[in-house]
Amino acid sequence: MSLPQQLRDESDFDQLPDNIPVTATIADIEEKKGFIVYYRFVIEVKTKGNSKYLIYRRYRQFFALHQSLELKYSAETQPGYYTCQLPNLPGKVFMGNKKEIAESRIPELNNYMKRLLCLPTWVLLDDLIRMFFYQTESDSQQVPRALRRLRPPTRRVKTVKPKTDLFSAPRAEGTVRDKTGIFPESFVNIIKPLPESDSDEEGGASKSGNHAQSSYSCLRCYLLQPEGIDTRDICVEEDLSIQPSYEDLLSRMRDVFQVEDIALNYRDPEGDLIRILDDEDVTLMVQESKQTGSKVKRPVNQFPWELLVTHDKDLSVYNNEY
Repeated sequence: MSLPQQLRDESDFDQLPDNIPVTATIADIEEKKGFIVYYRFVIEVKTKGNSKYLIYRRYRQFFALHQSLELKYSAETQPGYYTCQLPNLPGKVFMGNKKEIAESRIPELNNYMKRLLCLPTWVLLDDLIRMFFYQTESDSQQVPRALRRLRPPTRRVKTVKPKTDLFSAPRAEGTVRDKTGIFPESFVNIIKPLPESDSDEEGGASKSGNHAQSSYSCLRCYLLQPEGIDTRDICVEEDLSIQPSYEDLLSRMRDVFQVEDIALNYRDPEGDLIRILDDEDVTLMVQESKQTGSKVKRPVNQFPWELLVTHDKDLSVYNNEY
């Protein structure tokens, strides 16, 4: 196993546990669609004990790690013996195509991880670094696709699709020029599918399987402006039990309403508008919505909480009477 030069020269490296990360390389990026669309990096980690595994990290996790390490080991913030020169992390990018930004960060983040794992052994033992490169239960449950940077490209084999039986595929009856016939699914818009037969369910095409493919949930949000209220229903690939972060909600609302200087709010049980400032406020909003949710009838796939978006400097929407 090839180890970083600095580690090979340290006599105490052999005393480190086998699960210490030694190298880390980005194998791919994956798009995730939730309250916001983001990309995460698929990273192959190798340990001192020569084991390999994959972890999945967003750029914001790199940024949080770097900030914590700076507070702990930077000579500027912690003058003393236990300081070191940390590698440079690529800065935040606020505008541009997210996929292109993620792709451009790959070589920079690879270099960052390489230099990070070349730091003195007492830094490698820090829980901040060990937890960042640790394979969590969530990481281990992910099913990676063909990782383009770890596997050679393969020749695409042309497959022949079997001919579809017109009478076994979804279909509709229609009339054209006084003639009635059967139309394939691709030629019509299926408003209501045909009822499933018992044989379909016995063969494995159960109704629950069809519903499992439609895992979208709906979030209702409002933009409150002097000229009126703009109401939107947003579909996200998140379960109703998911609690998003404040930053994710703020970013998504900016994209939806195309307004930068906004504030997020919700209504409390008394009907007053409450401004959301951080993740704790999001938690409070979700908890209060569960208490009052039974009084309001909503579709089964709609979140029990709603967002009310206002302009950041507009304080007239709040009840300031005491």
